[in-house]
Amino acid sequence: MKQSMLPLALAALLVTGQVHSAERVDLLVRDATVIDVESGKRLPHRAIAVRDGRILAIVPSAKARRYEATRTIDAAGKYAIPGLWDMHVHFGGGDALIEENRNLLPLYLAHGITAVRDCAGDLSPSVFEWRAATASGELLGPTIYTSGPKIEGYKSIWPGDLEIGTEKELDAALDQLQGWKVDFVKITDNTLSPELLLAAVREAGKRGLKTSAHVPYSLTLDEVGSAGLDSIEHIDYAFKAGSPLEKSLGEAIARGEINSRDAFTQWEATFDATRARSAYARLAHNGTAITPTLNGSRVVAYLDQDDHRNDDYLKYIGPGLQATYSWRVERAAKDDAEAIRRRHERFEKSASLLPMLQESGVTILAGTDAGFLNSYNYPGIGLHDELGWLVRYGLTPLQALQASTINGARFLGHADTHGTLEAGKAADLVLLDADPLQDIAATRRIDTVVLKGEAYDRARLDAMLADVAARVATQQAAAKK
Repeated sequence: MKQSMLPLALAALLVTGQVHSAERVDLLVRDATVIDVESGKRLPHRAIAVRDGRILAIVPSAKARRYEATRTIDAAGKYAIPGLWDMHVHFGGGDALIEENRNLLPLYLAHGITAVRDCAGDLSPSVFEWRAATASGELLGPTIYTSGPKIEGYKSIWPGDLEIGTEKELDAALDQLQGWKVDFVKITDNTLSPELLLAAVREAGKRGLKTSAHVPYSLTLDEVGSAGLDSIEHIDYAFKAGSPLEKSLGEAIARGEINSRDAFTQWEATFDATRARSAYARLAHNGTAITPTLNGSRVVAYLDQDDHRNDDYLKYIGPGLQATYSWRVERAAKDDAEAIRRRHERFEKSASLLPMLQESGVTILAGTDAGFLNSYNYPGIGLHDELGWLVRYGLTPLQALQASTINGARFLGHADTHGTLEAGKAADLVLLDADPLQDIAATRRIDTVVLKGEAYDRARLDAMLADVAARVATQQAAAKK
């Protein structure tokens, strides 16, 4: 009698939903502590189910049995964060360095960086190719968002620019950039007039394009923010907004009546924190973000204390790229004791603005400025250095994580698919051996990186690094012949 009733009981369980067949997934990360980078909450004992490059679900580990995975990762004791974004990198140095620049892509991935924002160089045709190839999975590396060549004036010192001198040429340049489907527009002021820079910001905004720029000394933060600039690259541009001499000294620099070092001294002497906070609040109201790029600035500011020539990480940087470092090194070497003191002070004063900017509501984007020209500012590990400096100079570990995850995704308009760990979003994540909310240095302790649903464990990440080192060794040997 009991045996005859068993099939009926099973049928009843199936009808009531108490027995389920396992759902197929590509990857199942079991028993991780998920970090919610928006709230700062730790969600312990979670299973992350991944299918077709997307997060299908994040559930309590007790419910993981509902999934049958092609690959399972035991993440007990690990912390899951979204893939990191480096929001300011460069590829460049001329066609002879295309291969050396391509070698940098695995460095980013091996350090948990699943997206980079390329802020212009002279290898845009190659970068466009890499953007497509990394998106399709044909090339190993992070998702690339690029400005293409940046907008500049005639005879700029920077290689690969789109040089303009009139609004008609500006329109043509923007047409060209839109034809390349750039992800944002980069504008700098080496020879570009302030008037054309503002026009470029406004016109790009009308076309629905994000803008990123250096701020000419003769323009105030209010002027570029009101024009609609989306991001200011480098924190030192924000310092002068705290001084009533912001405009007058900036215009004096433009006329050649004073150099920027002496102007900075006067801005510092007249700096008023209340004035600065008001300016930053207006910047936040206008929606202008700031990418501090502390790491690159600090390396150069303190070359007198550490020349970096014996850095172990140089084994990953090709000889041609290393050679591009020399111009900043040689320039810094000419500074006397007073100039060295002043560059230390300028860095420290600029970096100290971080808490004011954060408290004023300005969006902070974590970016390194790594790539060619920028001495010993290394692709990959440099972002972890940057996060360390962000915390050292006033952000909390959570705010630093936000700057390197959700803030970047929001800035580029991809917060619906990236930046946090949620069902439906891209399966880009990093498993850490320690809690980054407790100590931001934990971002260096990477166990596994998942990019578009593909898991790269520590052994595969180490193999990537070893491969890059071998390629660079070959390039160095060839360079010596």
